[in-house]
Amino acid sequence: MSGEDEKRRAAAVFDALGSGYEKAFAHSEAHHRSLEWLLGRLAPGSRVLDVGSGTGRPTAETLARAGHEVLGVDVSPVMVALAARQVPEATFRCVDVRELPLENGSFHAVCVYFSLLQMDRAEQTALVGRLARALPAGGSLVLATVPLDVEGVDAVFMGQPVRVTSFARDDLVGTVAGAGLTVLAEESVLFTPDHPEAVPEPHVFLYCGRE
Repeated sequence: MSGEDEKRRAAAVFDALGSGYEKAFAHSEAHHRSLEWLLGRLAPGSRVLDVGSGTGRPTAETLARAGHEVLGVDVSPVMVALAARQVPEATFRCVDVRELPLENGSFHAVCVYFSLLQMDRAEQTALVGRLARALPAGGSLVLATVPLDVEGVDAVFMGQPVRVTSFARDDLVGTVAGAGLTVLAEESVLFTPDHPEAVPEPHVFLYCGRE
């Protein structure tokens, strides 16, 4: 499958999920704890990039309402429209983050919540490196994903067909370290989305700094 096909497939999945995705994950306490950690590291008026911003909640909303300048990017036009309506304090763009120009040191923090899973491993590694370089010294990155040793596996997520690629936890930490980031803290949880077809899934949250 070409990169364009992958992008269209990912956009179609999240167009179909729409606000249902927000409802399914709204009760993730680990997600909210990671945002509290990030808020504790940010100076007033910091610039934050939210990769795979979805409906804008809770990430962009929490950060923007704390006074930070948030740019959310997502490949799903439906998600971007929802986010712009729900979180007018932030800015949202319908763009693949792999195609987003990123200047070195241009963001004080980056959030990556479950937005790598439909990229292959080479793309994930390259993107984490680009995101790390977009941070200045002292910048922060929160990365959350499903830590499984899988590559190109067809699955069903909330009733939608997806193709999933991920890293086992140790390999993920190695990828982050290879990008020049230090894992300052982490949390692993078993989470069940609020959806009739959902099953429990492992989540890992890495709290990273560019020291």
